[in-house]
Amino acid sequence: MAVEKFLDPKNDFAFKKIFGTEKHKDILIHFLNDMLDLKEGKRIADVQFLKTSQDPDIAIKKQSIVDVLCKDEKGSQYIVEMQVAHTSGFEKRAQFYAARAYTNQMRAGEAYHDLKEIIFLAITDFVMFPEKPGYRSTHVTLDCASLTRDLKDFYFSFLELPKFTKTVDELETLVDKWAYFFKHASHTTPEELNKLTAQDLIFKEAYQAVDQYYWTEEELNTYEQEKKHALDARLILEYKLAQSLAEGEARGEAKERRSIALRLLQSGCEVAWVHDITQISLDELQLIRQTGE
Repeated sequence: MAVEKFLDPKNDFAFKKIFGTEKHKDILIHFLNDMLDLKEGKRIADVQFLKTSQDPDIAIKKQSIVDVLCKDEKGSQYIVEMQVAHTSGFEKRAQFYAARAYTNQMRAGEAYHDLKEIIFLAITDFVMFPEKPGYRSTHVTLDCASLTRDLKDFYFSFLELPKFTKTVDELETLVDKWAYFFKHASHTTPEELNKLTAQDLIFKEAYQAVDQYYWTEEELNTYEQEKKHALDARLILEYKLAQSLAEGEARGEAKERRSIALRLLQSGCEVAWVHDITQISLDELQLIRQTGE
């Protein structure tokens, strides 16, 4: 089997190497400007990386660790997360991280009006919002009556990769290209790469950042260890699902199997994998996915 030239940017170590280091800081800046659709005059020119572990103010409280945390020249802070495993309540975690970053700005003697906005950007390898057809969603606080945005300090944006189905010839926006990069980088062909980088050179740099030719042996080993960790987590999930299915069968609950299959499909799992886990026929799984029941 041929060795892949490009590594997977969804890998936790690879993601932090691309978007969380000074060496590739221009990739992060470009990504933020593209995701936020910032125009000339409002574009981010520089960022400063901040400590990614957000320590709680009381020892018994939960510590939060984000993938990338930085602030721009105006003081606005950006949290960038890559989430592969389907974690229940990830939207809650996003708000917790944003709130923690917001309160961590306060220092003794400082005023509330000095607080800067928090922008949370996440790429998920599972479906977060099954009822929303679009692969990208943006969430802000609005006045219910006037729909005006008076509370402006929190902004959330999610890219749900399973919903992204465009081919390289169908890409229209820079956000499309970033989604394509995250989803297909490890198996991008030379022809596809030329189409991606012809007008936007930042993607040439992004692909070079995941080109294993430029990685050290130590970095490649760490990448493989993280890859194994992700696989182990998936195997544990499979084991727990198998247990749930066995318990459901023992109770004679046929609905248990369909319920688990539906949750997996809505999370973006491949039909073939759900079939292996649940032993439900492929035709029936397609019907479950279409009807949502």
